[in-house]
Amino acid sequence: MDGSQRRGLVIGGVAAVAVFAVLFVVVGADRVIETLLAAEPALVAATFGFALCWLVAWSLMLRTVLGSLEVSLSVATSFLVYSGAVFANNITPFGQAGGEPVAAALIARVSGSRYETGLVGIASVDVLNVVPSISIVFLGVGYYATTAAVGERIEIAVAVAVALIAAIVTGIGLGWRYRRVVVDRLPSAVGGLAGRLDRFDAATVEAGIANRLGNFFEDIERVGTSPGRLAAAVGLSLSGWLFQAAALTVAFAAVGHQISPVVPLFAVPLAYVAGATPLPGGLGGIEAAFVALLVPTTGVPASAVTAAVLVFRGGVYWMPVAIGGVSASVLGVRTVQ
Repeated sequence: MDGSQRRGLVIGGVAAVAVFAVLFVVVGADRVIETLLAAEPALVAATFGFALCWLVAWSLMLRTVLGSLEVSLSVATSFLVYSGAVFANNITPFGQAGGEPVAAALIARVSGSRYETGLVGIASVDVLNVVPSISIVFLGVGYYATTAAVGERIEIAVAVAVALIAAIVTGIGLGWRYRRVVVDRLPSAVGGLAGRLDRFDAATVEAGIANRLGNFFEDIERVGTSPGRLAAAVGLSLSGWLFQAAALTVAFAAVGHQISPVVPLFAVPLAYVAGATPLPGGLGGIEAAFVALLVPTTGVPASAVTAAVLVFRGGVYWMPVAIGGVSASVLGVRTVQ
């Protein structure tokens, strides 16, 4: 980790602490702590168990996608690799955008594949996760609307999520449609800029970028020609989202409140939109988004909602950070940074 990365992590960490401080002041830190201390240990453990099931499901999803690229990983290794990827995402600003390069390097290291193949694998997992998330958001909001009025806050969250997803999908579609133009023109443009610096040779830089881009798009095509594996990957993605929704439902039970399991179906994907911030893994922002969504939709006091969200995030954020940190160390992430 270089100086700029370290400064970014420190600034993001300070910002996350500031967001938590504001949240606790608003909802009442003493009541949150009191609720957490009274939480049912068995149900807290069940929350972490569902979170672990989510992590396993999405690690198997990564293994399935890599299989279409002829990269073979054992179940255990894919779990360690995906945990390392989640760890990288959770400690870098802007979530996936910051952690995926490290994840790609981990995949390349443990499998002996090309770096760009690992990048296609982990990026494909992120893209495929969008499909079931959109589905369960609309299904969840639709069903919720039949039993209660959908508030303005939910409408805004859905609109923001749809707009962000549409922008990402549009960007991916344009990049794919004009991939030949990208491969033909981007290397020479970057090589020309790099050649102005004494320590870079323009021709070498151009050839290297052209080769990596060509390999990258070839690997994407290979993923798209495996419909059976794609269907299995989407199924595993859906199961992961459902495990997270179950974890949040049980987290509420752990702090003494029963909520409709429909609410987490749309709250979990919507709250993760806040992960697209300079905060490390969305820390602080995602918790605040959950509280803003869940207070009006569950009718549970804000302090209890915050406590339940903290229990839930303990399972889906802090547990993967612990497991992934060890995994990254075991797999030798220091040698690929």
